Amino acid sequence: MLTARKTCDISIIIPTLNEAECIGQTVAGLVGQLGVEVIVADGGSHDQTVATALAAGATVIDAPLGRGSQQNGGARAARGRVLLFLHADTLLPEGFAAHIREALAQPGIVAGAFRLAIGATGWRFRLLERCTNWRATWFGLPYGDQALFLSAARFQAMGGFKEIALLEDLELVCRLRKMGRITLLKAPVLTSPRRWQRLGFVRTTVINQLIVLGFFCGASPNRLVRWYVGDRKNNPRLLGK
Repeated sequence: MLTARKTCDISIIIPTLNEAECIGQTVAGLVGQLGVEVIVADGGSHDQTVATALAAGATVIDAPLGRGSQQNGGARAARGRVLLFLHADTLLPEGFAAHIREALAQPGIVAGAFRLAIGATGWRFRLLERCTNWRATWFGLPYGDQALFLSAARFQAMGGFKEIALLEDLELVCRLRKMGRITLLKAPVLTSPRRWQRLGFVRTTVINQLIVLGFFCGASPNRLVRWYVGDRKNNPRLLGK
């Protein structure tokens, strides 16, 4: 006899590839919250990512490498009425679940994200935070490192993420903007500064902006990803991560 699958309020989906250094802290702050499940969609890590995530209390699934395909795989396994897509090096604020429920209950809101805070000192990072949050507020263009969330029903109706080489988050946001408003919550997520520290602040920022510009000009994601070949050596599926 088949039984109905239990549901929960929010499913947090985290795509990973060799994220043992940070996944434990990220998951530990989420597991055990009422109505929340945590799914790590691993793309073939060869470090201790899977073991660390399991030890922290997450559900781990295997998925084809690629952030779009990994997040789609996590969404298929999810039981939540709301899906939240989180980067492995990003921490959600306290009370995030209540903020999400309140935001999605507002008329006209089709999705949301959090403000961005970067875990590093210096005026350049503060300026980058301001510009990022301004863009997300006034243009409705939050990116994946701001923890995008939307209802599971809407995500499924849209066909999920396109499984492209990069900018799958931006492509999804562009489709969502045609359906309604994307809200930016006041509470910030805290993301690691490792991408800027690895390649340099100026280089990372300039290349990221050029790739986004290329995307809006119609360039193929498979072509754009070549611009970030230096970072792909470390993580071939994440822009700037």
